[in-house]
Amino acid sequence: MPAGYGRIGALAGELSALRGRLGHSLPDLVAEVRRVLGVDCEVRASAPVSGGWAGPEHLDAFADVVAGYAERASARSSEASVAGLLAYLDVAEVVENGLPPAELTVACDRVQVLTVHAAKGLEWQVVAVAHLSRGVFPSTVSRSSWLTDPAELPPLLRGDRASAGAHGIPVLDTSAVADRKQLSDKISEHRRLLDRRRVDEERRLLYVAVTRAEDTLLVSGHHWGPTGTKPRGPSEFLCELKDIIDRSAAAGDPCGVVEQWASAPAGDERNPLCDNAIEAVWPADPLAARRGDVERGAALVAAAMSADLPGSTTDIDHPPRPGDAPWSTDVDALLAERAHAARGAPARGLPNHLSVSSLVELVGDPVGARQRLMCRLPKRPDPHAWLGDAFHAWVQQFYGAELLFDLGDLPGAADREVGDPEELAALQRAFTASSWAARTPAAVEVPFEMPIGDTVVRGRIDAVFVDPDGGATVVDWKTGKPPHGPAAMRQAAVQLAVYRLAWAALRGCPTSSVRTAFYYVRSGITVVPDELPAPGELAMLLTDCAGRRSDT
Repeated sequence: MPAGYGRIGALAGELSALRGRLGHSLPDLVAEVRRVLGVDCEVRASAPVSGGWAGPEHLDAFADVVAGYAERASARSSEASVAGLLAYLDVAEVVENGLPPAELTVACDRVQVLTVHAAKGLEWQVVAVAHLSRGVFPSTVSRSSWLTDPAELPPLLRGDRASAGAHGIPVLDTSAVADRKQLSDKISEHRRLLDRRRVDEERRLLYVAVTRAEDTLLVSGHHWGPTGTKPRGPSEFLCELKDIIDRSAAAGDPCGVVEQWASAPAGDERNPLCDNAIEAVWPADPLAARRGDVERGAALVAAAMSADLPGSTTDIDHPPRPGDAPWSTDVDALLAERAHAARGAPARGLPNHLSVSSLVELVGDPVGARQRLMCRLPKRPDPHAWLGDAFHAWVQQFYGAELLFDLGDLPGAADREVGDPEELAALQRAFTASSWAARTPAAVEVPFEMPIGDTVVRGRIDAVFVDPDGGATVVDWKTGKPPHGPAAMRQAAVQLAVYRLAWAALRGCPTSSVRTAFYYVRSGITVVPDELPAPGELAMLLTDCAGRRSDT
């Protein structure tokens, strides 16, 4: 127990240290979790066992997802929090059936076991395709269809439906139906066509599987599965492959060899696999056969760490706990940074990526905004920001645009207090009474990333309307108050200047054909700035902000 208790205490220390970093940016937090818990080492050590991936590819892919989530939240002036990320991942699991796996790499030093879908586009010297048995591949499991499942889209509404001269999802044709029996027969025939369509889809999947082999292809089936009282036998796919091999051999041009073709079991024969006793060790040892090597390696690491600490011993049963090392180094670094700023020394440059909202903040408060960008401290939850997000999502639905997530699933929704429903309803009523509500936008919620000078600026255009002269008007919905004074208007105009550049770049049209406007929903006022900064002015603005000195 002492060794186990010590490890539990060490884990508690690690988790406590990680909780203290919850205020850091999400990408930094994920990187710190990987470093502290050592999960990269674990996946690298287990890679030969898993056989599909060489190491931390899935962890890297997850880190990319977290970084993308944080960027999207920043682009919408939202705070990317842990609770919001967890809510986002929950929605991805339910709506998108989870996140996509990392890209597979072909390994030459192990056997890789994977699905046919994961093998697309890759090749191996030897490929084995198993389970070509009746009911398994192709599967005979009954699937739902639009006839019984309201969640399934009817064929007539699908873009991949069958049409003249083109294959696709079968369409139920009732044009010649005159009575109930004819309708029943048509539906039965339609079900058979749907089943045949599913078999054809699995046939295409088999084609992908058998074409992954560069040199040798092995296919097999079985009579007896691990359960069941009736033999399965070969599937139609395996029988077709055998027939091709037999016919090619008879024609004197063999394309393969049938090494073994077992005869069907007798009618009263019992499944021999049902007599196999399943044995297992409980609780399961997560290290299994690697335990000895792992414990010896851990002992060596613990001994080396103990030897590096002054006055320490090499007692490997009580390794040093995280957090025992002096923290004075961190304090010295923070004090040095503060002194550096107090002397007015040039600080680090701006981040390589900026959101439009951050760029607008830089115009109004260059020093403060720059410090906030370089020191990503957590912000207080802002009910007004959540109200703005809720209103923008409602406008998107109002115009009939598709939303990937429901309002409650928006990034950060899990850790914010929902604003006053009456206030949101008032904004909705004001918008529906406006002239903009009567117009049909050409695009809604358009994401973009574009370089301005040495910085990549990202954002999302609320709506774009086509003008009678062929030009376009980019509109940004505002739930706050209109700007007062020339300085505030110049600051706000920066946002529209970026949107104008982005839309012109996306459509390949001159910026002179793109108009811009703010619509302030509460007051019902459309504000069109007299002048927008040119691209060169925006680049100069970023250059000036990057060279600012801190006066704190």
